[in-house]
Amino acid sequence: MYILIKIAQSYTLYLSKPYLCTDFCKIELKIMKKTLFLAFIAALITACSGNKQQFIVEGQVDGANGKTLYFEQAALNGILLADSVKLGSGGSFKFYHAAPEAPDFYRLRIEDKIINFCVDSTETIKVKADYAKFATDYTIADSDNNLKIKELSLKLADLQEKVNRLNDSYNANKISNLLFNDSVDRLVNAYKEEVKNKYIYAAPNTPYAYHALFQRLGQINLFDPLNNKDDVRAFGAVATSFNNLYPHSERAKNIYNIAIKGMRNIRQADTSIEVNKNELAETGIIDIELRDIDGNIRKLSDLTGKVVVLDFTAYQTDYSADHNLLLREMYAKYADKGMEIYQVSLDSSEHYWKTAADKLPWVCVREPRGAYSDLLNLYNFQSLPAVYVINRNNELSARVDNLNTLEEAVKKLL
Repeated sequence: MYILIKIAQSYTLYLSKPYLCTDFCKIELKIMKKTLFLAFIAALITACSGNKQQFIVEGQVDGANGKTLYFEQAALNGILLADSVKLGSGGSFKFYHAAPEAPDFYRLRIEDKIINFCVDSTETIKVKADYAKFATDYTIADSDNNLKIKELSLKLADLQEKVNRLNDSYNANKISNLLFNDSVDRLVNAYKEEVKNKYIYAAPNTPYAYHALFQRLGQINLFDPLNNKDDVRAFGAVATSFNNLYPHSERAKNIYNIAIKGMRNIRQADTSIEVNKNELAETGIIDIELRDIDGNIRKLSDLTGKVVVLDFTAYQTDYSADHNLLLREMYAKYADKGMEIYQVSLDSSEHYWKTAADKLPWVCVREPRGAYSDLLNLYNFQSLPAVYVINRNNELSARVDNLNTLEEAVKKLL
C-alpha cells in the first residue's frame, strides 16, 4: 500500500505540470491511470482479506440436481462444516477456504457418500463425479496424495463389502460364529499388512500415510495406536516424519503424542500381570490390571466393596451370546445392589473384542496374550468360560462351574 501511495503522489505531481505533457505522454498517463486503479483495487481486496492465502475446491457432480453438496474439514476435534451448496442441473460447484499451514484433510459429501482429500497449499482441487457412484467413481486433480487416498478409500470399500457378505451369511445361518470371526480376522489382518507395507512404511512422511492410520471399518478404527504393538510401530513411523516436517502443526503434535502413549502402553503391557507371592494370601485374589476398549487401565482390586463376578471368556465362541445374555439379566437385577462384573476377554482378535464389548455395561478388558496368559495358571482354568465370585472384601469366595448356580452364589454375598 505504501508503494501505491508513492506512485499516486508522483502521478499527481506529474499532472500538476502540464507543460511536461506531450500527446504521447498523455496516452501513457491514461494507461498509467488505469493500471493504478486496478492495482489499488487489488491491494484493497488483499488488505480487507487480511492477506489470507486460500485454496479452491471446484468441479462438477452429474445427476445431482437439487442435492446439497457439503464441503467439510476433517479436523482433530471432529467433522466441521466449511461450506455447502445446492447443486443445479449442471452440477458445478466452487468452494474457497483458508489454506492450511501444514497438510490437512477435507471431504466432499452428498448424503452419506464421501470423497476424502488432502490440501497442503494454495492449490486448486478439481473433482468430477457422478451422484450414483459419488464415493467410488470420481476423478481428482493430479495429486499423488489424493490419488493414493482414493486408492485407500476403494480398498476399504472392498473390505467393507466382503465383511458385509460374511455377516449376511452368518445371519442366514450359513456359517458359524467362529468361522465368521476367523474370516473377518483374516480379511482385516491382510488388509492392514498391505496398507502398512504399501502406504505407511513406504512413505511415512506423506498425508496419505497419515490418512491410512485413521481408516475405519464400520465404527471401529482398523489400527489401534494404544495397545497393538505392530500398529503402534506404524503410528510411530508417521509421527516421527510429521514431527520433523511440521513441528508446529497441531496434527503433527497430536499423532506424536498418540504414538508416545502407545509405546508406553506396550512397555507396561509386557509386565501388566506382576504377582506378589504374598498377594493371594493377603487379599484372597490375584489382582488383574488390563485395559478396557478406551485404553484405560482397569484393576480388579479397584472394585473392593462390591460383589464381583470375575468372568474369563472369549467373544469368538458359540457360547458367548447366551453367556452374556445370562450376565445381562443378572446385572439388571443386582448392579444397583452392589454387584459388578469384571470380564476378561482372551480373544485373539482385538477388533472383534472391541466390537462385541462396546455396548456391554460392565467392566470389559482384554488379555492380549490370550491362551498364553499367566492368568490361566494363576486362576487354574483350562477352558472357557471360567467364572469366579469375589466378596466385598476382595476375597475369592467361589469358583462357579455350573452357571445355573451363579445367581445364588452372588445373592449370598450381597
